[in-house]
Amino acid sequence: MAHITELDDRDDWLPVDDIAHALYESGYIILPDIIPEAVCAELADAVQDCDNSWKRAAIGRGGEEHTNGFVRRDKIAWLDPVAPSLVRWFAAMKALRLGLNRRLFMGLWDFECHLAHYEKGDFYKRHFDAFRGRSNRRVSLVAYLNSGWAPDQGGELVLYPPALDNSSTTVTALSQVPSVRVTPQLGTVALFLSEEIPHEVLPVTRDRYSVAGWFRVNDTLDNRVDPAD
Repeated sequence: MAHITELDDRDDWLPVDDIAHALYESGYIILPDIIPEAVCAELADAVQDCDNSWKRAAIGRGGEEHTNGFVRRDKIAWLDPVAPSLVRWFAAMKALRLGLNRRLFMGLWDFECHLAHYEKGDFYKRHFDAFRGRSNRRVSLVAYLNSGWAPDQGGELVLYPPALDNSSTTVTALSQVPSVRVTPQLGTVALFLSEEIPHEVLPVTRDRYSVAGWFRVNDTLDNRVDPAD
């Protein structure tokens, strides 16, 4: 289990200063064993509660949304931000969103997330969570819910971070740096820039559960506030 127990009743268990610095400098951060036990328990209960709510994950948006088994094979179940059983989780996400806004002036307005379930043989090929200038997603988050994950069970998240030029107000990809592999072990959290970091999930040999979420800006379109993705 995650080692943080004394902070179970606090919302600020994520190290906002470290996260903000890493997002600015390299575009990503990996935080092993960071989720408090009480929050892990909340999310584990959510997995059990949505046994009949899983649906095949799609790619694309709006009218172009469709399933594609050659690209991804996981199933998802969206989490309700006002669910009483998830109050600790969403309180921490709000604290992180406000903290990133104060430090990086990102204008993050909302956070959405779903559970993801990968069964044996499932994968998600290399992709971006957002295309530059075409999405309201700015920061991606993945939290892992799998205890005792072994090296031969696959399922790693692989990040392909670019070298970032932060000499101006615009973050510009200059060159590719070595990939980063993240073991989907219980309590680990990964955050990365949605428009900057391509990534993939390698095939798994056992059930793999995670939370995938996105901090978003408010994009107004056709008099609608924050249109649905």
